[in-house]
Amino acid sequence: MTMIDLSIIIVSWNAREFLSKCLWSLKTSMTDYYTEIIVVDNASTDGSQELVRDQFPRVNLICNDTNLGFAKAINIGVSHCRGKYVCLINSDVEVLEDCFVRMIAYMEHHPEVGMLGPQIIDPNGNIQRSCMGFPTLWNTFCRALALDSLFPKVKLFGGYLMTYWEHNTMRNVDVINGCFWMIKREALDQVGLLDEQFFIYAEDLDWCKRFTMADWEIVYFPMAEALHYGGASSSNAPVRFYIEMQKANLKFWRKHYGRFSYSVYYAINVLHHSLRVLGYSIHSVLRPQKSKDGSYKILRSISSIKVLLGVNKDRLSYDQG
Repeated sequence: MTMIDLSIIIVSWNAREFLSKCLWSLKTSMTDYYTEIIVVDNASTDGSQELVRDQFPRVNLICNDTNLGFAKAINIGVSHCRGKYVCLINSDVEVLEDCFVRMIAYMEHHPEVGMLGPQIIDPNGNIQRSCMGFPTLWNTFCRALALDSLFPKVKLFGGYLMTYWEHNTMRNVDVINGCFWMIKREALDQVGLLDEQFFIYAEDLDWCKRFTMADWEIVYFPMAEALHYGGASSSNAPVRFYIEMQKANLKFWRKHYGRFSYSVYYAINVLHHSLRVLGYSIHSVLRPQKSKDGSYKILRSISSIKVLLGVNKDRLSYDQG
């Protein structure tokens, strides 16, 4: 059996046009490394599966009968891959020239690194934030009060989203966000698969936390680049996906921190969304020409508060699994 150097796993859900761009970029960025590409489709209904079968017959397509979520779909792909290095890439990512070559070369010379993330740029060529710090009560409180937005260059306030840093230099980081990961097989075998309790969102926080606990370094590597459109799947239901993000963050906190810390974090989240409702309501009155965007943000924060306070069945408590 041929040894596989690189396994590329893509999870897709109703993102046909983005998936097409992603797969074409892989065809043009292939290297001399033995590579396999696996697409795990979460029951798309937009022709994504037919696209892969018709235009990319060498891709290993795995079709789920239902939408199993990001983490479980990734784990299915990982269970079918054989690469020394495993790349997990969102369907709305285009891989740019020499990205894989540079990343693998770095990993080969740095055995202590378990996870590597390239620099992510948006369609306009601007650097997109793709890494962050682990959440703490302090940096979550700063985010709630928008101190990281008011004083973006002050490290004391911007530690969660790392607003004080230009994201243009290589460095060890707490979290590589989940649109593009390169994972060393040895690290993957030790740390284990993604936690499937995270249907979508926060699986990156959890996985990076576990990599750190296992003493693997996580490195942001701007010498390799990829383009990220963003929102390929979440654009189908933006408010619902935003709520899922809030729920996922609560699950992460419940898993890794104690009851008291969780309760404080919970309260900070209520504060966060209450302030957003107030702020965007005032903004909509003062600047009615931007009321549409403000109305959407008010709606998503009100929906989040309802979940937090148990107004609907989605409420999460510390004891829930």
